[in-house]
Amino acid sequence: MSGQISKVKTHVSHEEWTQEGLAIIIVGASGDLAKKKTYPSLLSLFADALLPSDVVVYGYARSKMSDEQLRDKIRPYLIGKHEDTVVEDFLSRCHYQSGSGYGDIDSWSDMNTKLTNWEEGIGGIKKSNRLFYFAIPPNVFAETGAAIKTACMAPNGFSRMIVEKPFGRDLESCKEILQHLGQYFDETNLYRIDHYLGKEMVQNLMVMRFGNIWMENMWNRNNVQCVMLTFKEPFGTEGRGGYFDQYGIIRDIIQNHLLQVMTLLCMSCPNKLSGPEAGEKIRDEKVRVLEAIPPVTIDEVFLGQYEGYTDDPTITNKDSNCPTFAIIRCFINNPRWAGVPIIFKAGKALNERKAEMRIQFKDAPAAETLFGHKIPRNEMVMKLSPKETIYMKTNIKTPGFSSAPIQSELEVKYDSRYFNSNAESNPDAYSRLILDVLRGQSASFVRSDELIRAWEIFTPVLHQIDQENIQPHTYKMGSRGPAAADAWSNEKSGYVRNNEYEWHDGEICKKEGW
Repeated sequence: MSGQISKVKTHVSHEEWTQEGLAIIIVGASGDLAKKKTYPSLLSLFADALLPSDVVVYGYARSKMSDEQLRDKIRPYLIGKHEDTVVEDFLSRCHYQSGSGYGDIDSWSDMNTKLTNWEEGIGGIKKSNRLFYFAIPPNVFAETGAAIKTACMAPNGFSRMIVEKPFGRDLESCKEILQHLGQYFDETNLYRIDHYLGKEMVQNLMVMRFGNIWMENMWNRNNVQCVMLTFKEPFGTEGRGGYFDQYGIIRDIIQNHLLQVMTLLCMSCPNKLSGPEAGEKIRDEKVRVLEAIPPVTIDEVFLGQYEGYTDDPTITNKDSNCPTFAIIRCFINNPRWAGVPIIFKAGKALNERKAEMRIQFKDAPAAETLFGHKIPRNEMVMKLSPKETIYMKTNIKTPGFSSAPIQSELEVKYDSRYFNSNAESNPDAYSRLILDVLRGQSASFVRSDELIRAWEIFTPVLHQIDQENIQPHTYKMGSRGPAAADAWSNEKSGYVRNNEYEWHDGEICKKEGW
């Protein structure tokens, strides 16, 4: 076990909840999200001794199956992630309860009886907590919440709910979803999960920005030319087109994942970054950023759709204008960021897999006069995936006899710097966020007022795209996107690309004549 993980374990083991009972209930346990994400993430926490020693995990869904059938169903998604003995120990703690529906009071009462019997059988604990993970669609949130509130709340510990997106498809549907759960649980018990907020590079932003004097000093309109947040996938809808066609790339990626990351990247420093008050103070600052962004207008949007999108048999509307690619420009109208373009770019069926934050700085003063030609702009790039990396594109003298400036990078690669890639890795985002919920840390979760303001920014233009049937530009699968996209983005952002620069991902690069 790595030194980093050991420190986390030691720190967590002193928190009260680790000495109390814990039951984790996965609602929608038979679905893909539970099998592929939730159970593997819980296994990671269990394997690293970050859960109470007597933890029990119950699945709830409508499918009829036994405990052993559930274990057989999820075992293929766990084998190989840890030693077989650890996997089987974890599976032995996994049980199942079926119901006729998610609001089946009798089935939830049966679940409560089983949990109460288990809790009473644990010796030496003062109270027991329950964590409910909603791996279910929003249309059953209300009946599920009502049933849990009526029949399955923890009698003497906390009852916390992790809720998955989508949180609506516009402002009105978002408010409806918030009301469904808000009538049963207050904000302190609801943890709306956005897994991008659990990624290492995103969680690193607080320390990077506010723990380094040089960074905070240049993080403003005086030095920054533009801020760019990018998400790229090399595959299309792949059988999920029926779902995706109801939402599109703006709702699916930009309005939530990238917007959330942007608020952390651009917010001002809260008064607290650790301790029990930090979560709300961080979320207050995120809301202030959103409040300074006016609603997006159609002239700030570039849409694309890859060729063959509607060939997906699950898409019924073969004339769909649903965007699979979008670039959007926003502005934050506050003293720190006024006039700085904020660019969101997201697309499917593109030439690579990538998610990153990129900040391009302004030209170095008088550099062209001093050196006799244009000097490339500095950039800070924080790659969220596929490889977690931070690098600063920096100008240095060409190695050897030449004195001409050349662009290189100051770089930290997490895999090689902190982990032995054969045996260790960064914890996945879901594991990190589930642990945050158990610890009562709210900073990495989305508050209701954040959701409402985010939809206020995007709903008008989304309705206009739908109602006016605005057509996207087409592009070939495996390309960078529509042919006109780069020029549009560069014009809107003022971004200047250094075509001579290549990022070599840690490889030694030597040119002829050095």
